[in-house]
Amino acid sequence: MNYFYWIAGLLLALIWVSRVLDAARGMPNVADIACPEWDPKRLSTPAPRVSIIVAARNEEDHISEALARLLQLDYPDYEVIAVNDRSTDRTGERMDEIAATAQARGRLQVVHVAELPPGWLGKVHAMWTAASRATGEWLLFTDADVLFRSDALSRAVAYAESEHADHLVLFPHMVMHSPGETMMIAFFQALFVFGHRPWKVADPKAKDHMGAGAFNMVRRRVYDAIGTYQAMRFEVLDDMKLGKLVKNAGYAQRNVFGENLISLRWIKGTFGMVQNLTKNFFAIMSYQVPRALGSAFMLAFLNLMPFLGILFAHGWARLPYAIALLSIFGIYLGMSWKSDVPVYYFLLHPVSSTLFVYIMLRSMILTLKRGGVVWRGTFYPLDELRRGMV
Repeated sequence: MNYFYWIAGLLLALIWVSRVLDAARGMPNVADIACPEWDPKRLSTPAPRVSIIVAARNEEDHISEALARLLQLDYPDYEVIAVNDRSTDRTGERMDEIAATAQARGRLQVVHVAELPPGWLGKVHAMWTAASRATGEWLLFTDADVLFRSDALSRAVAYAESEHADHLVLFPHMVMHSPGETMMIAFFQALFVFGHRPWKVADPKAKDHMGAGAFNMVRRRVYDAIGTYQAMRFEVLDDMKLGKLVKNAGYAQRNVFGENLISLRWIKGTFGMVQNLTKNFFAIMSYQVPRALGSAFMLAFLNLMPFLGILFAHGWARLPYAIALLSIFGIYLGMSWKSDVPVYYFLLHPVSSTLFVYIMLRSMILTLKRGGVVWRGTFYPLDELRRGMV
């Protein structure tokens, strides 16, 4: 048994230390466009036209404020195209109310989708529909619950034009109202850094790519070149897969921080994350059972075993587990500098790890049991989801 603890501990220490050192070297290279150096005055003249696309289904609680914020942007040349995707609440009415205001005249266009064509996911079809009407040189895809600061777009375009980027992802500020929300967001961010190295996205030789539903901005010519959203008609992970298509096609991709340039409350309560990711996790595993089970095991091993090892190993066998734990603590320390996650949430890492393993297994079991995914009230068959993967 002592040999097992030594082997497992050394493996964990090696994995965590290597990733933390890689992050420590790379993360400082990810730009923060809220800094003075990215003041909108650097924007080229004339400013390229931007089409902001917002797809919404049953978002009556958020859509009015989100659209109002977009109409207050200080950017000189942009349009907003909001799509009401078959909502059964008052989302469409809220959109029309905003569109009727003087501030929205000539700036906001509302599109109502009454029926989903076969072979499409609702959100993907809504964004494709809006993009088909867009007139901008840049397309910015965002979600209906994201709140923009007035200078967010100006800073993003200034950076993208200066860096000659073709696709830009701006990381949102996560609004968290409870310890449970903070715990789950903290683990998700740690997992994201571990699995998707943001500092490698700009490297054309690396396979790392990025996409975010809150802020995916892509040049129109690049969007057309990768096949538009028609290439992702049945892709649940459309935001990340947009980034994958852009990167694989050889275009320049960047991701940036921005303090509170954009913000959203992604989950409500501890189990809000469970609900949000149930449709996603099995899709991340390409709907493959062996891959999902293997990933669940590795998730538990990497995140729970350091805590178990420090408790149950003896003598010097505890050392590699202590090194692994110190590395995980380092990730939380880094997060505390870039987000509202206090470093002491490291102590809740085993709890959030267990919940994420549960989410992964729940996602697999429910998808297989239902024979597909239920997303925003629409059922999508598993066979079609598998065929539509990018």
